[in-house]
Amino acid sequence: MKFSRRRMEEPEINLIPFIDVLLVVLIFLVLTTTYSKFTELQINLPAAEADKLRERPAEVVVVIASDGRYSIDRQAVDGRSVELLATALGAAAAGRADTVVIISADAMTSHQSVVNVLDAARRAGLSRLTFAAQGSSGAIR
Repeated sequence: MKFSRRRMEEPEINLIPFIDVLLVVLIFLVLTTTYSKFTELQINLPAAEADKLRERPAEVVVVIASDGRYSIDRQAVDGRSVELLATALGAAAAGRADTVVIISADAMTSHQSVVNVLDAARRAGLSRLTFAAQGSSGAIR
């Protein structure tokens, strides 16, 4: 009896079925993915790092609360119309054309409230405007 020696073939991994399965899983994942749309952005208002002015020209400070109430030089303004604001700004400036209007608005104030102050300053003839910002140390600049 003669037995022949067979050579053992090396086992081979067939990658084609593996790739086919991965492609099917990839297609499934792409088709079932949901995309979220963000309707609101969370933002932080910028902080200013500029130095304070050394000399202070005539200034009028307008404070706008988060609910839209106005205060000019620590005097509350009755009403929220642009005409009332323009009258109050004109009285606070006392006819000086070089008066600087400093707008200090709450972070949650609506844009319309700030635009109303800008419009009232234009009507009162005050063209020098600036915005108060909070520095990184918490001090208002």
